[in-house]
Amino acid sequence: MFEEVKANITNPEVLEKLYRTDSKAFKAAFDKIYPEIGSSEPAKYWKIRLEYDIRSEPIKTFAMKEIMSVIAIGLIVALLIKIPGLFRLGYNEESFYMKNTALIVFFGLIIYTIRINKIYDPGKMLITSISFLVTAVYVNLLPWGKTGDSVNLVYIHLPIMMWFIYGIVHTGFDHKSLNKRISFIRHNGDLAIFYALIAIAGGILSGITIGLFEAIGLKIAEFYSKNIILTGAVAAPVVAAYLIEKFPALVNKTAPVIAGIFSPLVLLTLTVFLITFFITGKDPYNDREFLLIFNLMLLGVMGIIIFSVSETSVIQNQKFNAAILFVLSIITIIIDLIALSAIFYRLGEYGITPNRLAVLVSNILVLINLVLIMVVLFRVNFKKKEFNLVEKTLSRFLPVYLVWILIVVFTFPLIFGMK
Repeated sequence: MFEEVKANITNPEVLEKLYRTDSKAFKAAFDKIYPEIGSSEPAKYWKIRLEYDIRSEPIKTFAMKEIMSVIAIGLIVALLIKIPGLFRLGYNEESFYMKNTALIVFFGLIIYTIRINKIYDPGKMLITSISFLVTAVYVNLLPWGKTGDSVNLVYIHLPIMMWFIYGIVHTGFDHKSLNKRISFIRHNGDLAIFYALIAIAGGILSGITIGLFEAIGLKIAEFYSKNIILTGAVAAPVVAAYLIEKFPALVNKTAPVIAGIFSPLVLLTLTVFLITFFITGKDPYNDREFLLIFNLMLLGVMGIIIFSVSETSVIQNQKFNAAILFVLSIITIIIDLIALSAIFYRLGEYGITPNRLAVLVSNILVLINLVLIMVVLFRVNFKKKEFNLVEKTLSRFLPVYLVWILIVVFTFPLIFGMK
């Protein structure tokens, strides 16, 4: 983005396109080159435009058409998640939720994205529809109950696969654009923040509502949980996406701050954990439960690194965050190597199972990705390279994860015979 903005500073059409593609990255790039181009008229115009303070904006109005659209999509996903209660199915509610919750949540988000971005191309609509239909039929035909690990892995990886489908739609099917990929990752960070705020507000409201009704002798906790909380939880992502679209300036100021706070805290936590791990002599080689927690923590940290990278690129003071991320990547690599050694040990002792193979390959992919990120962060910190190189490295690796997830979801049950 830095090079593109600098090369096209006198080309308003290209600048506008770059700004609309990723406004955060555009502003970060512009702020860096402004000292060189500040005397030009186009630069003065963009300086005023980009520094327009959110407090001076007029109060946003909520168009009835927009609100009705969000309500309609919310009602659709709410009705879909309540299918077990509305119709008699051949399997229990737990089975339905495990197989279909991710499908329903991302269905709502994709429908909203199609509407807001006006993606009405028949070919793209057909591809999206087929992706959902094939996945829904396939997942719901899988056995339930005493299923093998290979089937359980499908249910675990399904939300991530649906996230990738959502990403393809969100980028306008322009899967080759690295800028759009990183913009999508940033969008998910914003979405998580707004969803968390909605969840907190919803939790407070639910507690007050249940408490008030119990005060007059009506115990509505079970009914409220099965109906209001459940439907609200699957509809809230659409509401969050709408708020992001409605208040982009607010999101642009909030997410980088949260990323800047989380990265040092995660680094401190991991450092203390690693020291404690060696002192206590905890054994990940023979303790299966600890190894599982170890790997879940690793994936969580990897997610935080990805989010922090995407948000660090749009702040002016990147040096501190880049240094934090560099050290964090090193510590996470150490943790990943410990996890991999434990996995290889268990493979040698107990043989290959679907779970061990899935965890092994996942950890190897995470390790490769972390090493690539660490190398680029080293160049950013010590070779004075631009931070956008980290974004590009991250974006290029996403298809590798997608290929592996597709393998797990669609081939593991066949390879291991549903075991």
